[in-house]
Amino acid sequence: MVYRSLPFLACVASASAFLSGPVAVPGTARFNNAVSAQSGLRLRSAQTGRVGALPVLKMQTATGVDTAALAKAANEARGLAMDSIAAAKSGHLGLPLGCAEIGAVLYSDFLQHNPKDPQWLNRDRFVLSGGHGSMFLYSWLHMSGYDLPMSEVKNFRQHHSATPGHPEFPNSEHNTPGIEATTGPLGQGVVNAAGIAAAQKMEQAMFNTDEHTVFDSVSVALCGDGCLQEGVSAEGAQFAAHEGLDNLIIIYDSNDVTLDKMAEYTQSEDTAARYEAYGWEVVTIDGHDIAAVKETLDKFRAAKNGKPKLLIAKTIIGKGLDEVAGTNAAHGEAGVAYVEENKKRLGLTEPWQVSEDTYKVFEPKQNSETYQKWQETFSAWKSANSDKAALLDKLVNKEVPSAADMFAAIPEISPGKDVATRESGSTIINYISDLVPQFLSGSADLHGSNKNYIKTGGNFGKGFDKTYTGKNFYFGIREHGMGSIMNGISFHGLFRPSGATFLVFVDYMRATIRVAALAELPTTYILTHDSIGVGEDGPTHQPVETVSSLRTFPNLDVMRPADAEETVGAYVHSAQRKDGPTALILTRQAVKEQSQVPKEVRREGTLKGGYILQKEKGDLKLIIMAAGSEVQHAMEAANELGDGVRVVSMPCMDVFNKQSAEYKEEVLPKSCTKRVAMEAGVGAFWYQYVGLEGKVVSVERFGFSAPGNIVMKELGMTADNLVKECKAFM
Repeated sequence: MVYRSLPFLACVASASAFLSGPVAVPGTARFNNAVSAQSGLRLRSAQTGRVGALPVLKMQTATGVDTAALAKAANEARGLAMDSIAAAKSGHLGLPLGCAEIGAVLYSDFLQHNPKDPQWLNRDRFVLSGGHGSMFLYSWLHMSGYDLPMSEVKNFRQHHSATPGHPEFPNSEHNTPGIEATTGPLGQGVVNAAGIAAAQKMEQAMFNTDEHTVFDSVSVALCGDGCLQEGVSAEGAQFAAHEGLDNLIIIYDSNDVTLDKMAEYTQSEDTAARYEAYGWEVVTIDGHDIAAVKETLDKFRAAKNGKPKLLIAKTIIGKGLDEVAGTNAAHGEAGVAYVEENKKRLGLTEPWQVSEDTYKVFEPKQNSETYQKWQETFSAWKSANSDKAALLDKLVNKEVPSAADMFAAIPEISPGKDVATRESGSTIINYISDLVPQFLSGSADLHGSNKNYIKTGGNFGKGFDKTYTGKNFYFGIREHGMGSIMNGISFHGLFRPSGATFLVFVDYMRATIRVAALAELPTTYILTHDSIGVGEDGPTHQPVETVSSLRTFPNLDVMRPADAEETVGAYVHSAQRKDGPTALILTRQAVKEQSQVPKEVRREGTLKGGYILQKEKGDLKLIIMAAGSEVQHAMEAANELGDGVRVVSMPCMDVFNKQSAEYKEEVLPKSCTKRVAMEAGVGAFWYQYVGLEGKVVSVERFGFSAPGNIVMKELGMTADNLVKECKAFM
C-alpha cells in the first residue's frame, strides 16, 4: 500500500515475482500493465501458473487479519458466484471473482455493520456501483450472516428471488437485506455513495454532542472502469471533494478491462492524477493483497482530512477462471464453460460450497462489541438529549404531518395577485421546510431562477457560510450529479431531498429519475421555466416534449399546477409521498390566480390529480381540460363559450388515474364525449381523456426566440385560439 507518489514496490511485498524487474510506479506503462492479461499471471502461483488451493498456514498480520482464513473465504465466494451464474446461465463473473479478497476484508473486518440488525442507524453503507457484479454482493451478504439463505443465492436472477440481476434497494418488489442502493446504470452508484456520505455528515452534525458520538459511519462504494468513464462520476467526485466528504471511500477495481476491449483501447488517462486534482486522497495497491486492502481502508477511515478517498485496487478480472482471467472475456458469463475444472483447482469439490470455518470468520460482526457499546452510548445520548432524540425518531420513522395539518398551517399564498408558480413555490417551500424538518433543497446553480431556497435552512458543505447542517445544497452545474446525490441522500433514509433546475435540462438527469422511480425513493424535482412561455431564450430553453416525456416514467408523479394554491397542493403531495418521486413543473411567467374558487377546492383537487375547477351551469355539452399555465385559458374560454362547458384542471395525470372509478366518472362522465384538452407542449397523453373523437390543442414543434407572450400567441396557446378550436370542434 503506497501513496501515488511512492514506488509501487513498497505496497506489494507479497508479490515478489510480480515485482521482479523495474519498479511499477503509478502512471507508468509497467504499472498500468501490471495485472493486465499480459502480465497478470505474475500474481499467480509460480508453481502452477494458476490460482490454486495451495497449502496455507494461519497467518495473523500486523493488522489483526487472518489472511489465510480470508483467502479461503475469497475462494469460496468465487465458487458461489461461479455456481449461481452457471445455474442461471446469465450474469457477470468478472467482478465477483476479481474482487473477492476486497469483499473478504470488507465484510469480515472493515465495515461497521451488524448482519443481524441490517438497519442499524450507525452502520457503514456499502454501494456496489458496478451492479452487474451483483453475485459479489449476494455472496458476501450470505456468508457474513445476513438473512439471505443459500436457497436465494442458488435462485440468482430468477423470478421473485431475493437475488435479482442487479442489486435493488428494498421496495415493494424486493426486500433483500444489506442492499443500500439500486445500482446497474454505471457511474451512478459512486455518486449515490457521495449522497449517502453527505447525509452521514448531516446526521453527525445534527445529532452528535460533545459527550456522545452516535454517528460516525462511512460510505464505501466499489466500482470499475465503466463507472469512472461515465461522466456522472466526475460530477460526483468534484462535489464530494469540494464539500469535504472525507467519510467517502471509493474502491476502484482497476483491472485494465472493459466489456468490448482491454481498457487501453478506450482510455489513456491517469485516473489517480485526475482524482488528486479534484482534491481526493489516492492510494494504489494490489487488490488481491488482503493485508494491504485492510491497512489502507483502516487508514482511510482514520484520516479526517477533508478529502474523500480513492483506493485504486489493481486486480485480475475473473481471477480463478484461468482460461479467461485478465481478459475482457471474463466480464460476463463466458467463463461458465470452465467453472467445474477451475473450482477443483480452488479446492471446491461441492456446489455452492461454504465451510463452517468460513461462516465462523464473520460471526464476530454479528452483535459485535462495537455494536453493543454503541447501543449503550445511544441509550445514554437519548436520555441526555430528549429533543434531539424526538427529532431523530421522527426522521427514522419518516413521519410527516397529515395533508390536512399542512394545509391548515399554510395560509393563502397569493390572494388577488397573479404570480408565476415558481414565485409562489418560493414561499411554499419555506412552509414545507418548517413542517417537514427532513425536507432538503438544492439547485444546479439556479437558486435565483428556480426560487427554491429555504431561507432559514443554511447552506450545506464546507467553507464559506456552509455547515453540514445546512438544508440548501449548491450542486453546481451538475444536473446528473445532483440527481444521483439526491438518490444517495434518499437511500440513506433520514432526509427527503429536493433539487431544482430548468425543466429543459432535466434530460441531463433522466437516468437518475428512472432509478428513483424504480427504487420508490421520495425525491422531489423542482423544474421551472416549464414551456414555450420561457420566451426570449429560444427553443434551446423552451421545453415542448419534456413534460410528456416525464409522464412516461412509471411511478413518477408529474405535477403541473395552475396557480399558487394548486402549487401548495403539489408541494404537500410531494412532501407526503413515501413510495416514489414527484416532479413539480412550475412556470417562469405569471399565471392568473383562480381566486373565485376556494383555495380548499384547488388544494384538495390537486391531491386527487384532477378535479372540476368550474362546473357547467346548464346541461353539460363540452369538457375543457388543461394543466399548468393553460388552465387560465380554459377558464376564459369556458366563460365565453357558455353555460354548458365544464373546466377540469389536471395537475397530475398519474394521481388522477389512481382515483376510484366513481370519482373519475364524476369528473369526466362517459356521457360527455365532446372533450378538448390544452397544454403548451406535446399533447399525446391527453388522448387518454379526450378519446379519438376529442381534440387536443398542443404544441407539436419547437419554439422560437421572442417574448414569451408572442411565442404563446403564435403557437396557439391563448384563450382566443382555444375558443376558436372549441367552436370548430363543436
